[in-house]
Amino acid sequence: MLKFDFQIQTRSGQKIESIQIAGRDQADAERKLFQMYRQCTILRCQTRDSEEKTWQATSVEDILTLISKDS
Repeated sequence: MLKFDFQIQTRSGQKIESIQIAGRDQADAERKLFQMYRQCTILRCQTRDSEEKTWQATSVEDILTLISKDS
């Protein structure tokens, strides 16, 4: 599942810099966004790589495995 980082302006005019929403595609993420913030305006949308976090966790596990093997 992809993550999308939105910058929006609410209907009252407040600007929100970053809202991250997971979705199958951008349309799915926008649907979820509009459920939370009705009548908002999307100012920016960027796709975030959800695999990045998994890679970091795997890397930490690999390091811990190496440390425990040395003991």
